[in-house]
Amino acid sequence: MDPTTSLKRKYVAPAAHKNSKRLLTVQEGDGTLQCERPHRSPRISVLLDRLQQPITMNELTELLHYAALGKAGGVKQPSWCRLLHQRRIAAMNVVIVEGMTQSHFYKHYLTLLHLRNNYTTRVTFTPFPDVASTIFSSEVPKSATLSPRHRESSQLHKALNHHPVIAKFGTQRSGLTAYVLSQEEMIKKNYPVKGMPGFEEFMCTNSADCVTDCSPMFGLDCEMCLTEKGNELARVSLVDSDGECVMDELVKPPNRIINYLTRFSGITAAMLKPVTTTLRDVQVKLRKLLPSDAVLVGHSINNDLLALKLIHPHVIDTSLLYRREFGQRFKLKVLAETVLGRQIQTEERMGHNPTEDAVAALELAQYFIKTGPRQVVELHLEELWGYTIKEEPADCEPEPEPEPAPSHRFADVLHTRGRKVSYIGKRSDIALNLCNQQWYNTDKEVLVTFRSQASCPFLSVLHFSSFSDCLKRCTPHQQQQRQQYERVCANLRDLCVVFAGPFPAGFSEREVRRLFCCCGPVRKIKMMNAAVRVHAKVEFELLEGAVLALGTLNGLSMQGQLIKVQRPVHESMLDVDLTLEALMCDSLNSSNLYTVKLNPRVAQRVHFPAHINGHTFGTGSIAVDRFPPAKVNGTRHTTEKFKLSEEMVRETFSHFGTVDGVALHPKPGKYARHAHIKFKSSEEKYAALSSTKDLWRENYLLCPSLTPPHLPSWVASTTAVTAVDPDEDAAEDEERTHNVTSSEVKKRQRRHQLDQEMATAVRKLDRRLWKLFRSLPDGTLSVVILPGHTSAHGHSPGLCLMEVKNGQQWKRAGHEESRPAGTDLMCHLK
Repeated sequence: MDPTTSLKRKYVAPAAHKNSKRLLTVQEGDGTLQCERPHRSPRISVLLDRLQQPITMNELTELLHYAALGKAGGVKQPSWCRLLHQRRIAAMNVVIVEGMTQSHFYKHYLTLLHLRNNYTTRVTFTPFPDVASTIFSSEVPKSATLSPRHRESSQLHKALNHHPVIAKFGTQRSGLTAYVLSQEEMIKKNYPVKGMPGFEEFMCTNSADCVTDCSPMFGLDCEMCLTEKGNELARVSLVDSDGECVMDELVKPPNRIINYLTRFSGITAAMLKPVTTTLRDVQVKLRKLLPSDAVLVGHSINNDLLALKLIHPHVIDTSLLYRREFGQRFKLKVLAETVLGRQIQTEERMGHNPTEDAVAALELAQYFIKTGPRQVVELHLEELWGYTIKEEPADCEPEPEPEPAPSHRFADVLHTRGRKVSYIGKRSDIALNLCNQQWYNTDKEVLVTFRSQASCPFLSVLHFSSFSDCLKRCTPHQQQQRQQYERVCANLRDLCVVFAGPFPAGFSEREVRRLFCCCGPVRKIKMMNAAVRVHAKVEFELLEGAVLALGTLNGLSMQGQLIKVQRPVHESMLDVDLTLEALMCDSLNSSNLYTVKLNPRVAQRVHFPAHINGHTFGTGSIAVDRFPPAKVNGTRHTTEKFKLSEEMVRETFSHFGTVDGVALHPKPGKYARHAHIKFKSSEEKYAALSSTKDLWRENYLLCPSLTPPHLPSWVASTTAVTAVDPDEDAAEDEERTHNVTSSEVKKRQRRHQLDQEMATAVRKLDRRLWKLFRSLPDGTLSVVILPGHTSAHGHSPGLCLMEVKNGQQWKRAGHEESRPAGTDLMCHLK
C-alpha cells in the first residue's frame, strides 16, 4: 500500500525558475488556441434529409453536448445537424419563450424582425414541457464524463484538497473568464464599481457586458505620489497581451505634492516639473486604447483603478490568483522571481518601473491560465507556499474511502471542467444548484440581470414568460386559449386559400382539383354552389401554390366563361402582400426557387403569368378551350416528360448556376410534380427568374420560394395536431360572411383588442431578444426555443431557432430594419 501524505511548512528561499513564454490562450473544447491566429467562425446547418422533420428534446441536447464538449470530449456530432469549428464556440445561450408556438411565430412574422433576420437556422420543435431542467439534467456520454482531465484530478494528493488556490479555482485548467472577478468580489475587495457610493465621479470605460476566453488582456500598473489629498496618480503604464508597452505617461497631480515617494515610485520633482498631462487626459486615452472586451490585469489592481478614478468591470488580480491562507497576499516581486525567474524592483534601482511591473503581472496571469491551478500549486508548492509533502509510514494510513462515481449530468460535467452555468427566469423546479439560479418575474429583469454580469457564463438558460403572461391575461380560460389559437391557425391557413369561379355548370370538385394542381399540391377543395353559378374554395399545401394560382389561372376562359381567382377578403389578410414579401426575402429562402412541371396538355390551355405577387414577368395570353379530361376512352394519358425527377431538375436549372439541393415531395404512390431548388447564391436564383419565359416553353412554372424550407406543408405545420371537426370550415365561413348579432359584434371588438395587446407583447419580446443577442460575445451559440403546447385536445408544434453570433450580424439586422421587406427582390424582377 502506498503511504499517505501530509503537509509540513518550512521556509524556502526563492529559486530561479525558467522564464515562461508570453501566451494568451483561450479555452476551446478541451484544448487551447492562440487568439491572434486567424480562424474561421463556427456555424451550424441542418442536414437536408432532416430539415423537414421536427427535432425532439433529446436531439437538442445532443447539439448542446457536442457544442460544449466536442469530439475531444468524447461526444459525437449530432445525428440531425452539423456544427463546424466547434472548438471555437465561446459560450452557449438558450432562451425559452414560454407559451409561444410555431404558429404564433408565423402569425407575428412581420413583427418578429430580429428573430426572422438574425437566425438563419430554423427547425420545427416537438413540444416539451420542461426544457430548462432537462438541459441541465441531461446525461452526457460516459466517455465525456471520464475525460483525461477528470481522471487526472481524481489523482490529486489528498493533502492538497484544502490548498487556498485549489479550494478557490479547483483542479481543472480553464479559460481567462474563470479568473475574472465577479461584481460581488469587486465590491467586497473595494474595487470601483458603477453605481456604488463613492465612485460617482469615476469615469467608465467603453466595456462590453461580457468577455470570452479569447478577449485580449492588458497589463496595468500605476505609481503614486503623496499630496495634500492623499495618494494621487503620478505615472501609468499599459502593456498589451504581447507585453509591448502601449502607454507610459507621467501625470501631474492637481494638488500640492508633499512626498514624491521616490523610493517606491521612482518619481522626482524634476521628472514632473515639465509635465502638463492631467488625470483626465490619461482617462480619455485609456478609453480609446482599450477594446470593448478588454480584460485588465494587475497586482492589487484595485489600487491602480482607484488612483486612475476609472471603472472597468473585467479585471484579473494576480494577488488573488496566487492565494495565501487567511487573506494574505504575495508581493509581486516574490511571484516574479519564483514563478517567472525574473528580478524586478531591485534595490539598486531607484523606485519601481511600472511598465516592468505591468508585464510581470500580465505574464503571471497568462502562466496561471495556461498551466492551470493544479500544476501551479504542484510546481511551486515548496518554493512559493513553503510546503513539502512528507511521506508517512504505511501503518498510519487510514482505510481509503471509495471514490464517488462521477456524475453524468450535463451541468455537473461542465462544472468539473471549470465552466460556469446559470439559469435566469421564473422560479421553477430546475435541476440545478440554487447558487446558479436567479429568479425574476419579468423579462425586463431577466435581461437586465444577464447583461449586468461581469463575465458571460459558458451555458446560460433564460426563461422569458411575458408572452405567456399576456396570453393568460387575455384568455384566462383554457377554452378561450384554444379558440384563440384556432383563430391564429385559421389566419395562417388563409394565406394558402383562394376563391375561384364562376365555373361552367356541372363542373365537379375533381375537375377543380385537376385544374389547380398545376400550381401546386392542393390540400382540400370546397365547392360553393350559389343560386346560379358554381364557385370553389381551394386550399393549397404551400404558399407558392396560391401565389401561382392568382397569377396563372385568374382570367382563364372555360367554355367562354372567365374564371376569377382571388384571395379571401377579411381583416387578417390586409397585410398579406407584406407578409409574402418578407417571406421571399427571408434568409432561409434567399437562394431558393419553387417550380412546377406542367402537363403539356395543361400548359397549352393555361396562360403564361404576366404578374406574380406584383412582379411583372411578361405578357400573358388567354386560353379559351375547356380543361381536357385526364382519360380518353378509359385510357389515362401521361407523359414521361411530365414526371419530375432530381436529375431532370438539376439538368434544367444548372445552366443558371450551382444547384446545391433539390427537394421533391411526392405523395405516396404518386410522382413528383413540384420542387424546391436551392442555388448556391441568390444571384443564380435571380438568373433563373429572369428566364421565366424560356422555362415556360419547357412547361416549367416558376415562383420565388415562400414557404420556409423546414415546413413540408405550410398549412399542416402551422396547425395544431388534433381531431378535425368536419363542420369547422362551415362554422368559420358562416361567422365571417353572415350577419351577426350585437353580442357577436362585441366579441369581435374584444378579440381585436386582445390581438392588439398580443402584438404589443410580441414587439417588446422581439426587442428584448434583440438586445440580448447583441450583448452576447462573438462565437456564442444562440438558441431560441418556442416550446409549443400540449393539451388534451392535441399538440401545437414549437420552433427552434439557432445561430452562432458573429460581429457583423447586428449591423446587418439594423440595416434591414430601415428598409421595406423585399426591396432587393422587387428591384431585380422589375
